[in-house]
Amino acid sequence: MVDASVETITVRGNSFGDYKNDHARGAMRADIPLLNTPQSVTVIPEIIIDEQLATTLREVLTNDASVTGGTTFWNRETFNARGFTISNDGYMRDGHQFWAYYVPPIETAESIEVIKGTSSLLYGKTSPAGLINMVSKKPTHERFVELGFDFDSNGSTRYQVDTGGRIDEEGNFRYRAVGVKQDKEFWREYANGENVERDRWLGYLNLEADIGEWGMFSVYYDRTDDKAGNDSGVWLDADGNVVGDRRTAWDMPWAVFENVVDNYGADLTVYLGADWQMKVGYNHNEFNRHRFDSSPSVGSYNSTSGTYSISPFSRFDDWQYTSQYVDFTGEFSTGSIEHNMLIGANRLEYFYQQSRDNNLPEDFNTTITIGQPLPARPDLDYRRVEPGTPSEWEYYGIYIQDLITLNEQWQLLVGGRFDKQKKVENVNQDAFLPRGAVIFHPNSDASIYLSYSEAFTPKGAIDNEYDVNDGHELDPELAQSWELGAKWELNEGRLLLSGALFNTEVTNFSYSEETGNIIDGETETITTQGGKQRHRGIELSAQGQVSQNFFLMGSMMYLDAEYIDHPNGELMGFTPVDAPEWSAAIWSRYQVNDQLALNLGATYEGDRFANDSNYTFDDVDIFSNDIVKDAYVRVDAGASYRLKLARSEVNLRANVQNLFDTEYLGGGAMGSRGAVSVSEGRTFAMSASVAF
Repeated sequence: MVDASVETITVRGNSFGDYKNDHARGAMRADIPLLNTPQSVTVIPEIIIDEQLATTLREVLTNDASVTGGTTFWNRETFNARGFTISNDGYMRDGHQFWAYYVPPIETAESIEVIKGTSSLLYGKTSPAGLINMVSKKPTHERFVELGFDFDSNGSTRYQVDTGGRIDEEGNFRYRAVGVKQDKEFWREYANGENVERDRWLGYLNLEADIGEWGMFSVYYDRTDDKAGNDSGVWLDADGNVVGDRRTAWDMPWAVFENVVDNYGADLTVYLGADWQMKVGYNHNEFNRHRFDSSPSVGSYNSTSGTYSISPFSRFDDWQYTSQYVDFTGEFSTGSIEHNMLIGANRLEYFYQQSRDNNLPEDFNTTITIGQPLPARPDLDYRRVEPGTPSEWEYYGIYIQDLITLNEQWQLLVGGRFDKQKKVENVNQDAFLPRGAVIFHPNSDASIYLSYSEAFTPKGAIDNEYDVNDGHELDPELAQSWELGAKWELNEGRLLLSGALFNTEVTNFSYSEETGNIIDGETETITTQGGKQRHRGIELSAQGQVSQNFFLMGSMMYLDAEYIDHPNGELMGFTPVDAPEWSAAIWSRYQVNDQLALNLGATYEGDRFANDSNYTFDDVDIFSNDIVKDAYVRVDAGASYRLKLARSEVNLRANVQNLFDTEYLGGGAMGSRGAVSVSEGRTFAMSASVAF
């Protein structure tokens, strides 16, 4: 029971020791220290996000070497972890899964948790890559306002306000609000000289109330309006070199993506005595996207004539994703053995519907000649056509987990989950998923663990009219994962060292290959299923305070990823796209004095493949096997200065991104559309904020 007489103390501001977090609630769905969590977890705190002037989740996740970026076209972000693609079900806000088919806002997050490996026991429908949990900023007892402004050498600007505090004098009612206005100028430009741009608004409000001494209730709402020109990426030749000018986007300047995302929900915590709690949560995520795409096709590119084709269309996508959960967590003892128990259930509902108009005027010229005037935007409107057939499914599971403390040295984790997905009438898929681990503590500051877990990913039917096997029912995708790891706290708990050996095997995976045919402006594919994919490797990391003035967050990964079996044999021995053998990342801070701090960071990614199968197109001369994106090292630097003015604190920051102007290729695979991102050159950014 909560004692209302206990004084609440709130501490705000970026303590220099905040490079390290001791907990990651998303990893165990309970308040369990990382030393007792038998899984590799990285927590990227707000102070590092602020120091790097990060504006996207992609920029934040570069701090974890196990995460590599995927494609960025269609005004969205995708990622791989340990060489596996993080599925659209693999993104969470405070433990609620949401449909992350866009650029999720990071200004509302106080930390980002990267939970690696299979986590299906607690969340169900997830990929073996892991999960990204965005921990939201919460209401505070202390009243504050923070105003911020930043800009870069491309002409981008971002205005921010972050405010919170108690509503009543007693602090029983509290709030947190965030507002953002961003105008992003990208360095790449269209053939007519116009720059690719992005215009984004964000609003967030969280209200929290104590319910006497027995509980707490919160409601929240956030909205993102995000409009951006499309940049489908660069095209590569057979040697992995960029075709044409690195600055030029092949899309038309009138190709635009408009995303409107509404997210709202409520959470209730009930204190069931001194040792037990019940948590109930609801979240609804509605994502509407208007995609007016020019859809340039690399499959039609002719280097001799300097021509390629486009296939414009107007399309509206309506995604709705609802999650609910109820958790009971508590502690009890059986004799000398202690238990930290979790019993819960969750449910997901998914709805999707599309409207599409690709009825081009007869006189519209779909052939683009490089250096010649571009065609005007065609008269297309998705509202003229009837919406397509909705796709709906529901997914639910019940789970139990027990962290058993046998003595000061030994702990056991045991758990299981029953999962079921229902997509359409009489199409059901279910599974039982076990999880187990042994944890040994050689002393109070260290742990060694061995864990085993499984993942179950229902697939349902192929829902793509441009796929040869459209309508064919796919079996569930299964994964098994082993992990042997160790964690060690040093420097009186201010520095955490960790490492893990992992082995994950996925069976019955589905794989789509492009046939080279274009039908109604879309690429024809053929989807098959079966085979086995194995990813194994080692991770090492260090995070926290090394000395009185030096702080760092660093990690590295060695990865051996390959297809060890495949139905048609084509992928046998191949390495998946964007799965580097070696990768590393570091970000550091040296505190010169109470006002001045210096930052230095670097990111390394080894050679990566831009294709994992053979692409063949008639009359195309830029494709061959093994398109490799070369290894690179990118270095960033920065400095900050803070000063007190009366009751206010002012923070000034200057950063240099890609200090040595390194050219490299980012995430994405080559296909008929082209989707490989390319590095930006040296960029300068500055910011100023005042808190009072």
